[in-house]
Amino acid sequence: MLTTGRVAVASEAKNEIQKILTIYESGVRLVTVELQDVTPPDTVKPAFNEVNESRQDKERTINKAQEQANREIPKARGVATQSISEAEGYALERVNRAQGEATRFEAILGQYEQAPQVTRRRLYLEAMTGFLSNMKGLYIVDKDQKAMVPWLPLESSGQPSTQGRKP
Repeated sequence: MLTTGRVAVASEAKNEIQKILTIYESGVRLVTVELQDVTPPDTVKPAFNEVNESRQDKERTINKAQEQANREIPKARGVATQSISEAEGYALERVNRAQGEATRFEAILGQYEQAPQVTRRRLYLEAMTGFLSNMKGLYIVDKDQKAMVPWLPLESSGQPSTQGRKP
């Protein structure tokens, strides 16, 4: 009655008083019941104040938590949306790449069916070109030979590499 129950007590008191007035057929209609200042007894005041402070702390904590939730939830939704978008983009890229590779394979298959030897040789040369372009030098080692000899000068200068040679 000292804090949150004041309105409920006033409403209930109004209803009860109106019932009594109606039973007595007084002809009086009660409009409102307003409770004046209600104060706790002096012996209870410290405990009452602590309860009020606790309620205020509770409300403050709830408000802080709600504020943090209002900050964090949209942020998390944004991160989730970004992750979903990235995943969808990655999936689309993978599908497009796979379709491109399948189309390329079908084109090579058509060429292979028309000229198997030429296509096989072309694929071999393309693979070797890709493989050899990443090498600095190529050496052939013969079991009867005492030193390593460069076979292909693959460096940009075009000169055979002397690295690994013995005098």
